[in-house]
Amino acid sequence: MVTWCAILADGMATRLGIDIGGTGIKGAPVDTANGELLAARHRIPTPQPATPGAVAEVVAEVARHFDWTGPIGATFPAVVKDGVVSTAANVDQAWIGADAATLLSQACAGAPVTVLNDADAAGIAEMRFGAGRGRTDTVVMITLGTGIGSALFAKGELFPNTELGHLMIRGKEAEQRASESVREREGLSWKQWAKRLSEYFAHLEALLWPDLIVIGGGVSKKHEKFLPLVRTRAELVPAQLLNEAGIVGAALSCT
Repeated sequence: MVTWCAILADGMATRLGIDIGGTGIKGAPVDTANGELLAARHRIPTPQPATPGAVAEVVAEVARHFDWTGPIGATFPAVVKDGVVSTAANVDQAWIGADAATLLSQACAGAPVTVLNDADAAGIAEMRFGAGRGRTDTVVMITLGTGIGSALFAKGELFPNTELGHLMIRGKEAEQRASESVREREGLSWKQWAKRLSEYFAHLEALLWPDLIVIGGGVSKKHEKFLPLVRTRAELVPAQLLNEAGIVGAALSCT
């Protein structure tokens, strides 16, 4: 078996990126010089309930799958400051106040772990290698999944933990009306969902006036079904790294 620590010793800018989501935890080693995955990603269903201990064990299992001993970057669907989780909108409440970086490092045999917000990670990847590459104007990355994640960039710089999925629309948080999980749960047609997304983006644009909105998350693979129906002032495009953006961004965070 090839050990990734040996490859690191040879000087490759290789890091393990792990994307922790509400339904799955997936990871792969990434060449941070070009954003390419160096092996097929390994995915394990997110444990239910997704308590800190249960999630940490799955993250460790992903690392063991690649026989990994080097630095690890991990995303998390919450506000994360200095490796500590501050919110729990779509995860187990036991995460609030948890030192995720230390917990995951201990589970991964002491490997150094950097933890950041999942949408921020996806945005970092898209700004470096994808739809936002070379952009110095105002860019917003929106991830559509269990909730709605966001990442805001101006002049190429990230403003972390923006949490724009919690904007209030018609008395509800935006992600309670327009996330991908809501579309599935309520059986919305693509046209119906696009109308809700258009309303959400109108609120977002009134506040931030972005020049580019990048749509990520697993549903971005089906962008042709709904993006042409969404109305925005800003340029609206699908993520180029699709659902691998979180893994790549996580890996970039620990370089």
